[in-house]
Amino acid sequence: MPEQVQERKPKISASRKLMLKSLMVAKAKEELEQEIVDKEEEKERYLAERAPPLRTSGMSFDELQELCKELHAKIDVVDEERYDIEAKVTLNTREIKDLSIKVLDLRGKFKRPSLRRVRVSADAILRSLLGSKHKVSMDLRANLKSVKKEDTEKKRPVEDSDWRKNVEAMAPHSEEVETRGSSRDINLNLPAYARPTRLSQPISEDVRLAHHCFLNLACRRS
Repeated sequence: MPEQVQERKPKISASRKLMLKSLMVAKAKEELEQEIVDKEEEKERYLAERAPPLRTSGMSFDELQELCKELHAKIDVVDEERYDIEAKVTLNTREIKDLSIKVLDLRGKFKRPSLRRVRVSADAILRSLLGSKHKVSMDLRANLKSVKKEDTEKKRPVEDSDWRKNVEAMAPHSEEVETRGSSRDINLNLPAYARPTRLSQPISEDVRLAHHCFLNLACRRS
């Protein structure tokens, strides 16, 4: 039988670890506070050395002039140092830019390997990324319904419609009113201007239909 591997017990307990962490945090906090105090002391010492307090009380005019000359000389020295430092910074910046350009040139000299195009389905990509968690199928065509395409080549029958027939069918009392020459009189409750008259000459079909529509409209209004 294989030997059972005994679980290793931690050498330090959880409470001991927590206590050590708290001690480390407290020590780091003390060191940070001490560093801030040291920086303030260094700043005060530097200012006292570089800019001592002026004591002009009881000084004569010549002594004041001498003091002004010393201060101007110190200002000139500080300006020279500042100019030198700015020149060094500018030079370093140019060197950094030149080196970065050289690095880009070296990268461009290496030939990149030609990559082959491989067709990978969406399911394979998700399976490689998610592993066994991938259960959703990305085949969108499987969920689509099959629809039969209509035969566009078939010609639908087109019925010839005559607008004259439609007018006669829609007109009310079409059987009672006749506009062609007839021996019968028309007795309708129509005004005089709307009553049909006998014509010596036959009228055309378009005029007859227009007159027919006018009579129907007059009947509706009456």
